[in-house]
Amino acid sequence: MKHLRACVDGAIKQLSLVKTPWDRCMKSFAAFALAVTLAPAALAQHQTFVVNPDASEVKMTLKTTHEVVNGTFRVQSGSIEFDRSTRKMTGSVVVLAGSGKTGNGRRDKKMNKDILEVDQHATVSFEPKTCTGIASSGDSTIQVTGIFTLLGTPHEITVPMLVHVDATSTTAKAHFVVPYVQWGLKNPSFMFWKADDDVAIDLNLVGTISR
Repeated sequence: MKHLRACVDGAIKQLSLVKTPWDRCMKSFAAFALAVTLAPAALAQHQTFVVNPDASEVKMTLKTTHEVVNGTFRVQSGSIEFDRSTRKMTGSVVVLAGSGKTGNGRRDKKMNKDILEVDQHATVSFEPKTCTGIASSGDSTIQVTGIFTLLGTPHEITVPMLVHVDATSTTAKAHFVVPYVQWGLKNPSFMFWKADDDVAIDLNLVGTISR
């Protein structure tokens, strides 16, 4: 709104140089018209991305000595507010820790109990703080920096995101690696079955942008 105020004040200053009654009348009308024209653009700087949990998904990929373990997790909720003028963001995306499915019930039970400790930490979350780049109509690539909370411990991370915006929906996709052992989680390796200390995450968020 500061930019809007500056534009209007500048226009009024220029128009104040005219002296006739007609010109003074036109000055008032022009200032009003300029404010009406610029207001929507200024207000559009503040927007909210509301995630549709049913259409969104989190995938994980863990490499081991015998196989590649693929799993999916369910998004519980997500709402992110952002300001295009300052690139600041607030809000969070929350994932249900106990919703992970890898196609092996015994493995999932061990993952929930011993690794993710879902009895004490029911959710995993990402809270974006800032971004570089601008998500505009069509496809855009941005970098989002925020706080990834795992087992109740926050970790700062920067995530590259491919954002697609159209008239009806918005999609944000990200691929990044989480050093889960470094962040305090247990490695599930046993005997001759060895797992990597890092897990790849693919985030697919679908929702709408409101102003």
